[in-house]
Amino acid sequence: MKVAIIGGGPAGLYFAIQMKMKDPSHELSIFERNERGNTYGWGVVFSDGTLDNLKLVDAETYTQITDAFVHWDDIDVHFGGKIIKSGGHGFSGISRQTLLEILTKRAEEVGVKIDFENDIQNDIEFMGADLIVAADGANSIIRKKYENKFKPDFDFRHCKYVWLGTRKTFGAFTFIFKETEFGWFQAHCYRFEKGMSTFIVECYKDVWYKAGIDMMSKEEGIEYCENLFAEYLDGHHLISNAENLRGSTVWMSFPRVNCENWYHNKTVLLGDAAATAHFSIGSGTKLALESAIALSNKIHEYDDLETALQNYQEERRIEVLRLQSAARNSTEWFEQVGLKGHLEPEQFAYSLITRSQRVSHENLRLRDKAYLENFEKWLGTKSTGREHAKAIPPMFLPFRIREMEIKNRVVCSPMAMYSAVDGKVTDFHFVHFGVRAMGGAGLLFTEMTCVSPDARITPGCAGLYSDEHTTAWKRIVDFVHQYGEIKFGLQIGHAGRKGSTKLGWEGYDVPLDGGNWPIYAPSPIPYTEQNQVPVEMTTEDMVRIKKDFVAATLKADEAGFDLLELHCAHGYLLSSFISPITNIRSDDFGGSLENRMRYPLEVFDAMRAVWPENKPMSVRISASDWVKNGITIDDSIEIAKMLKQHDVDIVDVSTGQVSPDQEPVYGRMYQVPFSERIRLEVGIATMAVGNIYEPDHVNSIIAAGRADLCLLARPHLWDPFWTLRAAAQLGYEDIKWPDQYLSGKQQLETLSRRARESQIGPI
Repeated sequence: MKVAIIGGGPAGLYFAIQMKMKDPSHELSIFERNERGNTYGWGVVFSDGTLDNLKLVDAETYTQITDAFVHWDDIDVHFGGKIIKSGGHGFSGISRQTLLEILTKRAEEVGVKIDFENDIQNDIEFMGADLIVAADGANSIIRKKYENKFKPDFDFRHCKYVWLGTRKTFGAFTFIFKETEFGWFQAHCYRFEKGMSTFIVECYKDVWYKAGIDMMSKEEGIEYCENLFAEYLDGHHLISNAENLRGSTVWMSFPRVNCENWYHNKTVLLGDAAATAHFSIGSGTKLALESAIALSNKIHEYDDLETALQNYQEERRIEVLRLQSAARNSTEWFEQVGLKGHLEPEQFAYSLITRSQRVSHENLRLRDKAYLENFEKWLGTKSTGREHAKAIPPMFLPFRIREMEIKNRVVCSPMAMYSAVDGKVTDFHFVHFGVRAMGGAGLLFTEMTCVSPDARITPGCAGLYSDEHTTAWKRIVDFVHQYGEIKFGLQIGHAGRKGSTKLGWEGYDVPLDGGNWPIYAPSPIPYTEQNQVPVEMTTEDMVRIKKDFVAATLKADEAGFDLLELHCAHGYLLSSFISPITNIRSDDFGGSLENRMRYPLEVFDAMRAVWPENKPMSVRISASDWVKNGITIDDSIEIAKMLKQHDVDIVDVSTGQVSPDQEPVYGRMYQVPFSERIRLEVGIATMAVGNIYEPDHVNSIIAAGRADLCLLARPHLWDPFWTLRAAAQLGYEDIKWPDQYLSGKQQLETLSRRARESQIGPI
């Protein structure tokens, strides 16, 4: 093949090397705009896992790179006057200039032509090539030319950063956090060769402007950073190698780039031109090299170029999305340092280390057992107020709300069963809740229980609007309290415009074929075109429905529930009042957020007035509608502040389901960042929900202070004893089992212990 590669960075060079190694007859030419050895930036970081990949495909280049490496295992976090050290992380650093020279020489050795100082602005001159590889960086000229074909998406992040170097040698990957009168600054520091370290300074853009850095020259900005971090530099200077940049332009905002299409005709994107990963997870070069390997492999695997490029795109997009998800978590963590500033150093450091979700709680135990056990003891002492000599997994720490103490942080989330008869729960519910009450969780929730017949989502939804309903619920509550060391919460709500639909397994949000009842909403906007147009609520309707909520509250106490949750999420009635896409009223209950919150708060206040003072109340919200012009996390911060003012004890933070047009960003624990921000910024307890399914998830969330409780729904459907199983997997034996099941406890713990010892994985 005749291949033209635009851009002589790691991506273009390594792709050329791989192609030549597979077939020396390929004619490859690289066109690089800079002169040889001229590059911006200092050190490049590789994890041990990335190095293993390179060793498999090109041992010679791998050896040259690793011979130039400096290696370290520790992370040092400087925060709040303390240094928190964690080991076993396995990173290596190399000068970016050294890396480029190794790859350049290697490319020349295998017969690649490299044309330096050739700033390609157009690909027309390469139309005779069989393949054009655009490896020209995040600001790719080629990508811009075919923007309508590649369809790039740009997200310029909220921090400003400057990439500097220093002759101060850091013995660990070092994070330094400094609070100033303008806000927080942080430094990412690591050694990459003898006598040289990278020193990236970063701050939120508002802090950058308040400090006046935008008005400083490059030299003044560097001096500002030197003075700010002087105690960590030991008299060494900070150095810039961006000679071509002047003034504040040396500071950048990171561009998160991803393209819908990675190739067009015979032009393919590679490296940062296709996708970027934030420097805080050190994976930009990893992406570049591994994508170069994949592209070369696919070209040689398929005879047809179109098929090869299609398979390259499909394979790499999955890995890139995973990495960008981790990078997004990491990026947002650093953007929110101001919120985390009140955390104690021990929890702050743990939160930092686990920020991307790539390092989990048990993974930390493998890396540095002593560090994690000391942290668990500290967290136990902090959570209970008494000294903990023994390390306890965070998920098994107790939590107190008002006079209710929950034995651990695992919650069986509300899940609609669609199995009630005229609102009355049945023997199915008795068994369903009864078995989960014995499964080890600290708190068990009912499904959304409706306050009137016309408040139901489906004919099978549970209700609490008659004495018969109260009696049926009390039977279940009494069993739960008798046989389970668990608290039982009732979630009550009103379906609003999402009511009068079929049972869940017959089709979600699909109207009944017949026998529909009238549905109510703040505005006459149907959920979908096939759903009923709801009745726009009058003042009389609001008074009547509020009375229904109060009546249900009284019955909930009579039935013996420990906690009461008001459902203000997922597009149901009270959620529809809150969201601007479902509430277009022009009276006192529409318009501003304060007005839209008026009725939900009136309902809550009326319920709180009759609910016992010693019993807690929670509210579930949709922290984001995932729809343009809908509720955002910034709105939800204000919502949570209002809830706190009205004595809500804990906010159950969910998202979405308000509009069928929603576009959520799914992933592991994808809703947890909403919980974390509300908890930190508002200072209110939160429950996190959303694709939490492993003990590691729960431990990491609780330990980092991202939520106070974790709600698991589907895992409790396929394993009612999820928490007991998790305890056995983690080797935590101090958990109560029903007396009748104690022989099973011994066997599960024995099998789990053997699995841990043999490292064959969980039972």
